[in-house]
Amino acid sequence: MNELVARLWLQAGNYDQLTADQPPEYGWQAEPIRAQNGRVTILRKAPWFAAASRRKRWLVGVSGGADSVALLHLLIEAGFLNPIVCHLDHGLRGQESAADAKFVKRLAQRHGLECEIGRMDVAKRMAESGGSMETTARTARHEFFANCVTKYKCPRLLLAHHADDQAETVLWNLLRGSYGMKGMRPEHQIITESGVKMEIHRPLLGVRRVELRDWLLANKKRWREDASNAEPIAIRNRLRHEALPLLGEISGRDAVSAFTRGADDAEALAHLETWALEQTKVHDPQGRLHLGALRLLPPVMQRLVVRKFLTDHGIGALDRDLIVRCTGLLDVTLPAVINLPGGGKFRRRAGRLWIELE
Repeated sequence: MNELVARLWLQAGNYDQLTADQPPEYGWQAEPIRAQNGRVTILRKAPWFAAASRRKRWLVGVSGGADSVALLHLLIEAGFLNPIVCHLDHGLRGQESAADAKFVKRLAQRHGLECEIGRMDVAKRMAESGGSMETTARTARHEFFANCVTKYKCPRLLLAHHADDQAETVLWNLLRGSYGMKGMRPEHQIITESGVKMEIHRPLLGVRRVELRDWLLANKKRWREDASNAEPIAIRNRLRHEALPLLGEISGRDAVSAFTRGADDAEALAHLETWALEQTKVHDPQGRLHLGALRLLPPVMQRLVVRKFLTDHGIGALDRDLIVRCTGLLDVTLPAVINLPGGGKFRRRAGRLWIELE
């Protein structure tokens, strides 16, 4: 079946004369096929498809947009037997949001797939929590996917983030002071606020946005277009439509590729850090950090240990400043508690460091 995916990819021809004559809610967009570095196959850029089990069940996040629709079709064409389509209506775009959900449901039905449609009022939640729209929407999606994990007894979730998304993530993380060139990981596990464990898989991180759309066009697949993605309001939209193109123009290079390479290098370094952390013996039998053992490490390793400890306990929004302040607890002349994102506290007492959750 992998060869079939490759053939489908390579069948792209000249569709300059295509017209989008479908109704808007089901219309695929007419634009010329733009090959980049030749007709590359999806197998080379997305090796996950060759390695993953086709018999296992997979939850698939499908918004109805081009990226997630391409992911679903590629899974079907590659012979994955049990994808479960999961769609959350965030309630932010009125009738357009409802039309997205309708499109996804019909897409799943057309292929005989199980489908879970959820709805949450993100605007109301945002007003109640005081959080940003991006953070509130992400929390809502995690809650929805956690419910899907429980209902279908399937901990594996596929998301359609691609190389352009990765570049935006790396750039934004750098701008807000995150630790290193942090990007999205191809595979990792998270624990939601409700305590549900999920395996997140992103098989398309090596594929460009235009390549996914070209594949859909070449194979006459339809998708939904969210007009708000083109509006220069949200931070990610401005990074996508303004910052990255400008950086490419200034440097004379492909800025997206530069940032994705940086993320790949950071991922390789993370494996080295993991090995180094395994050599440290800084935890007591209760899982707390032992101050005496921690002080014996070089400062860079102290920061790595603290960052890993916070991450393992579900503390998000880790930037360089927070890690430095938390590492400062090794100095007994400084205050013995640091406030953490989400309301928890990082405490020092009796020669130990631990996290106290409210």
